Formats: sequence, C-alpha cells, structure tokens
Amino acid sequence: MPVISIQFRHQQSSVLVRFEYVGNKKMHPPLTIHRHPMCAEIIELFQKCHTEHPIGKFFGDCTDLKIKLDKCFRQEKAVKRKANFEESKKLKERLQAYRKENAENRTENNFVQA
Repeated sequence: MPVISIQFRHQQSSVLVRFEYVGNKKMHPPLTIHRHPMCAEIIELFQKCHTEHPIGKFFGDCTDLKIKLDKCFRQEKAVKRKANFEESKKLKERLQAYRKENAENRTENNFVQA
C-alpha cells in the first residue's frame, strides 16, 4: 500500500502530511441509483458521507463505504455478465436451429428441382 509523505515549510514552522492509498485505483462509475439498483443503499450512504464530510472524504472518512461500493459493483457486474452469457447461449441455439432448418429446406428444394 503506497504511502505519500509531503512536508510543508513556512518560515519557522513545518507540517508533515501523510496520505495512504487504500482501495481500488479506478474511479467508480456514475453513482445513479437507477443504473445500480443492487447497490442503491450503499450509494446513498456514500453520497451522504461525502456531503457530511466535505474535507474528511479526502482523508479516508468514507473509505470503508467506497470499498463496500466497489465490492457491490463487482457483484452486480458478475450477475449481469452471467445473465448476458445465458442470453447469448439462447441466441446461439436459435441461430443454429435457424441455420439447420434453412440448410434442410435448401437440400429439399434441390431434390425437387432435379
């Protein structure tokens, strides 16, 4: 886990600030509840945390909720991926049946013409 230390000096006083990075490096997608119904409760809590801690959010006050939100988005994506895979299997089966039916019709038409 990377730690960034920055030291500010102004005349006789100095301030040391440490930033610790925790969590995912990527930003989250837009937090619209209608697009993420599985994560609606966590999104609301996360947005509430950001409004209640306008400065603290930069220092980790909302990090726990961010981690929960990332996990929820991953779970949501896995569910969608599985549903899409099942849908694609159904479409492939329909396409194969259609191709097989057309191939049979072509061979029958060829025999009738001959």
